[in-house]
Amino acid sequence: MNEGIALSTESLVKSYELDGQKFNAVNGISLAVTAGEFVGLVGPSGSGKTTLLAMLSALLTPTTGKVIIDGSNLSDMSDKQRVEFRRKRVGFTFQANNLIPYLTALENVELMLRLNGELNAAGRARSRDLLARLGLSDRLHNLPSQMSGGQQQRVAIARALIHNPAVVLADEPTASLDTERAHQVVETFAQLIHEHKRAGVIVTHDLRMITYTDRVIQMRDGDVARIYTSREEIKELAASGPG
Repeated sequence: MNEGIALSTESLVKSYELDGQKFNAVNGISLAVTAGEFVGLVGPSGSGKTTLLAMLSALLTPTTGKVIIDGSNLSDMSDKQRVEFRRKRVGFTFQANNLIPYLTALENVELMLRLNGELNAAGRARSRDLLARLGLSDRLHNLPSQMSGGQQQRVAIARALIHNPAVVLADEPTASLDTERAHQVVETFAQLIHEHKRAGVIVTHDLRMITYTDRVIQMRDGDVARIYTSREEIKELAASGPG
């Protein structure tokens, strides 16, 4: 791990106006995530973590500040350039896995390669290998409706990783899973982040899931309230409650 910074922000601010009053959903956050590092992002509802994740994924433009991914400043890009950059350099998994219902597991993963013009024999083989790595070798040709929630999330993880992004982001990926499946999904996600040397960030309300992360950033009112770096600190926070 720690093979250089893959994701960073500089004084990141996202402001909104409500009833004539301006407030900052994210208030000047600077952070860095290295390649091969898996970071948990936690905090109560309204703390700004989802807004921060949306800016990290180039889905939301900051009011001020910078998001730098793989050495590229997103603020220097046009909207079209950001869309292309996000498609090629960012992987994303959502609470709802957003699989295409009429595509098989394999086709859903291959779709990212197809969109990037990289669906060749090597890409097809890599898609199969990654799904097998996720324990889905017997589900390659199943539609989402023919798979369990945990299996669908693993397909979504494969889809997020298949195009070799610099950064992989997950927004509450276990919210609809039972405890056993949730642990399996996050543990596998962490393993792949480490093995593929990607910068990974997971937003979760379930503090039990942070035991698989290398570092935890706790947010409150748009600011970083605390950063947990030691295994002991992270385990203690995880034991404090499920959410």
